[in-house]
Amino acid sequence: MTQDDAAARLNSIRDEIARAAAIAGREPGDVTLIAVSKMHNTLAIQPLIDAGQRVFGENRVQEAAGKWPALREATPHIALHLVGQLQSNKADAAVELFDAIHSVDRPSLIAALARAMNRADRRPDCFIQVNIGDEPQKGGCATADLPALLNAARDAALPVAGLMAVPPVGVEAAPYFALLAKMARDAGLPRLSIGMSGDFTTAVTLGATHVRVGTALFGERA
Repeated sequence: MTQDDAAARLNSIRDEIARAAAIAGREPGDVTLIAVSKMHNTLAIQPLIDAGQRVFGENRVQEAAGKWPALREATPHIALHLVGQLQSNKADAAVELFDAIHSVDRPSLIAALARAMNRADRRPDCFIQVNIGDEPQKGGCATADLPALLNAARDAALPVAGLMAVPPVGVEAAPYFALLAKMARDAGLPRLSIGMSGDFTTAVTLGATHVRVGTALFGERA
């Protein structure tokens, strides 16, 4: 991908976010675009950095650790978000590397992250991931378990910023986004990490503060 291609894709996504925000009476600046760079190498990522993108998402700690230190050294002020599942034994590495963690979904991970944050004296924003469609194969806490998990996170002094979810594939996402937005409001949480390449405009109209876009920016993965 050339820098011109990257700039065109980035501008197109930003324009779509702006249009969706206008429909909802929101400001485009209230929505953070996370460019999900999982499974893409530094050669694929650099054109987007050169085009001005500064917030990126990765699914795995180990993959991110292999490519982002050098990229961030070359370009300051890049924010890195972990958008995939996190094993408790990777909590220390995640806290050191990421500025936000979108997949907090169980008490054991809360405890591991709290210990890691205290050791590192670093406190990335945390999103509680909710299994909004109650799908057995997906990460995230059950909707009924959210109040207890939020209490556990707050008791552990985790900096909980909002909620995250991935709706079921192949169905209309809007009802799931709306439900998660209501859950966030009820919990007094200001941020909502919802929406990917196929549905981010719907997510923006329903209150997304963070959209996680990969394919629409990078193209299909090999």
